[in-house]
Amino acid sequence: MTCNLLLVDDHALIRAGVRALILDIPGYAVVGEASDGAQLLAQFNALQPDIVLLDLSMKHTGGLDALQQLKSAHPKSKVLILSMHTDPELIMRALESGAHGYLLKDTSASELEHALLALRNNERYLSPAIAHTVINQALVRNQAPASPVVHSHNLTARQLEILRLIVRGKSTREIAHGLGLSIKTVEAHRSQIMKRLQIFDVAGLVLFAVREQIISLDD
Repeated sequence: MTCNLLLVDDHALIRAGVRALILDIPGYAVVGEASDGAQLLAQFNALQPDIVLLDLSMKHTGGLDALQQLKSAHPKSKVLILSMHTDPELIMRALESGAHGYLLKDTSASELEHALLALRNNERYLSPAIAHTVINQALVRNQAPASPVVHSHNLTARQLEILRLIVRGKSTREIAHGLGLSIKTVEAHRSQIMKRLQIFDVAGLVLFAVREQIISLDD
């Protein structure tokens, strides 16, 4: 089944470029375009797209305001931010306002495809280039004195160690090399971590690790 997309950006050339990238990704179609928040709501109501690709810097209604208006009217809507901004506070505000993913505009076509697939599978997606920034910003906001980890999630000490490395952006190969484990062993631990937590995307693991104080600014 085709996944229908709505592009929202006030630059026609940017929309044309993104549309061209999406044409080469099987299973996706751009069904509409908008250049500001007002058009976004009108187009969404008319087209009911599966995913909205939204820029944050737009004339008239800004991207954050447009996102908040959309989520207020359509709480279940899926929004992937496509922006050039790497400011950690802005990224956090977008995620807190209901965005399911955040992707930088200089991304590759393959990463765009990964992000769209994540949202399509009801997961979240963070561009690897900003994952560390988001973690640090979340930790800065949550600087309450650390308390002992409560193992209500039933993760072993090894799994907690691997979880910390995953949310810090380490690849499976890097984790295996650093811990002296085989790649297959790390992949098995990663799968078990996600199953036990019922979290199947890295962005969700990041938020969980911050909330549970599994990672800290000194990690």
